[in-house]
Amino acid sequence: MSRIPEDPPQSAIWIAFSGRADLPWLRLLRPGFRHCFAALADKAGWTLVDPLAGRLVVQRLAVAPDFDLPSFWRRAGFRVLGPFTPAQPARSLRLPFAPFTCVIACLRLLGLSRPLVLTPFGLYRALRDRCPKEILGKKS
Repeated sequence: MSRIPEDPPQSAIWIAFSGRADLPWLRLLRPGFRHCFAALADKAGWTLVDPLAGRLVVQRLAVAPDFDLPSFWRRAGFRVLGPFTPAQPARSLRLPFAPFTCVIACLRLLGLSRPLVLTPFGLYRALRDRCPKEILGKKS
């Protein structure tokens, strides 16, 4: 018996980009694009997916379902792209031993395979043209 509902709730994914660099080597990346993370919006509310160094945070946010999280992120200085509808999972062309990064987490969440997208800025460029709505914040 499967626990996965036959009709899963419709969801939208928003991807946010940050310029904060907690690790020294992240400072080598383009300012404003040193980390990315995502939020899934569904009928019940928001779920944050934040791949951090050493752990993956998946957390249901304690906000109202109609809370405008992308605008909140924009006011906090993040660049935000979305909403995206998750695609059907695609076969990955990445090597199986590739490191799990914030970019990989966001691509997998979107159901995309982009083997040449390695950095948050590369992800931003790959998604920007597919994005129905873009919210730009100040550089973070």
